Amino acid sequence: MPLAVRLLLEGEIETFRRIRLEALHREPASFASSAADWEAAPPDDWRRRLAIGPVAVAFRDEEPVGLMGLIPEGGRRMAHRGTLVMVYVRREERGAGLASRLLATVAAAGEALGIRQIELHASVENPTALGFYRREGFVEVGRMPAAFIHDGREIGEVVMVRQAP
Repeated sequence: MPLAVRLLLEGEIETFRRIRLEALHREPASFASSAADWEAAPPDDWRRRLAIGPVAVAFRDEEPVGLMGLIPEGGRRMAHRGTLVMVYVRREERGAGLASRLLATVAAAGEALGIRQIELHASVENPTALGFYRREGFVEVGRMPAAFIHDGREIGEVVMVRQAP
């Protein structure tokens, strides 16, 4: 069962919807967004999100098993920056380099858009993700206390950045 990683096309709303909702349901404490927020979103909101910036999906055969997006900053003075979002790999697919492949795919797409600096916010409660980002060349530049609330608990985030060489 081969793994493939590719960018989604604007019309692939249903694939995007399936893997995004799976991520939010399976790992709710890892995301600032909630499944309820996205489930209530009309199809136009899903289309707009796909049009904002590159979204990479990992597939095992035809089944989506991973997701990562990049949102470019607006304005000329910040056009070199993008924010990594929606990072998710199914538990049974972790540890085989799939997140690195997703990151390489969105980073290359971002580079084609002129993005030279990738920024992200990661939960302080996710040491696995933080370790992955460090291995991929991201450095911590700050912390956001109480970045979001999940099940009544305030969860902080680590702010990280990676600049192109």
